[in-house]
Amino acid sequence: MNRTPTEIAVVISTRDRADSLRRSLASLGEGRSTPAEIVVADQSLGPETRRIVDDLHDQGLPVRYLRARPGGLGTSQNDAFGATTAPVVAVLDDDCVADEHWLERIASVFEHDAELALLGGRVLPLGPPAPGLYAVSSRVSAEPQRFGSDAMPWDVGSGNNFAVRRTWFEKVGGCDERLGPGAPLRGGLDIDLFHRLLRATGRACYEPSVIVHHERATRAGRLTRRRDYGYGTGAAVALWHRSGDQFAWRILAAWLRMRTNLLVRALAGGRWETIREETIVLSATVQGLAAGLRMTRSEEPQ
Repeated sequence: MNRTPTEIAVVISTRDRADSLRRSLASLGEGRSTPAEIVVADQSLGPETRRIVDDLHDQGLPVRYLRARPGGLGTSQNDAFGATTAPVVAVLDDDCVADEHWLERIASVFEHDAELALLGGRVLPLGPPAPGLYAVSSRVSAEPQRFGSDAMPWDVGSGNNFAVRRTWFEKVGGCDERLGPGAPLRGGLDIDLFHRLLRATGRACYEPSVIVHHERATRAGRLTRRRDYGYGTGAAVALWHRSGDQFAWRILAAWLRMRTNLLVRALAGGRWETIREETIVLSATVQGLAAGLRMTRSEEPQ
């Protein structure tokens, strides 16, 4: 198969998920297009991640290992971005598998819009349904969309499948290291970055042909993600407010309205698992909002 080279870097942050990482990297090696570079930013406790990266590098994959600073996903992604040189950087989670056309579609979108700052894509469950496993972080819309500065950040996409032009990432100061998995405020890393890019007048779009497949999770794993998602969203709103962003409360109102509507529909339909999930999301949002408002300057990154 002839593979088309691209001027796109791919970054993957990982921590102690060697088998999932190998599968994710393999999908990049099997794609129709070749990334300019792949950087794996590792916060694992053991050496297995480095062995996998070195092995695949020896097999011809353009991948490099980077020992990331501790502190969570935000620090890892900032370190990974800093280690790349390509003008566009695509982010893939270590528990996701890229569609064979993933990079090809990303390259096409950015080539046809020189002013585009941010691209989000579709996220589908990996593999067939299985007992005890549930889809997480899915984005199934097949409708392309474009967004301006007043868009809701979660409409753009999610942190396991997006690409950003380097100049815009640097313009907004990269990821907020207080947010996201492994950081004090647990979640919200992606919507915070998307929101700051949008408010800086960066153009964004959602392109459904940019597809990754996300590993399914247990019920407990799904609930944990929902809790952290709500917590991080509330915390991000608090941080925006503290920075003087007057749009923050409008986003919070839209978020609470959306989650409440989902809860009401679930109640009407007697869908008890959804009722539980939305109750968790709403409760965690309030807790995250309070945590973000309480955060002292000594806890903020220098």
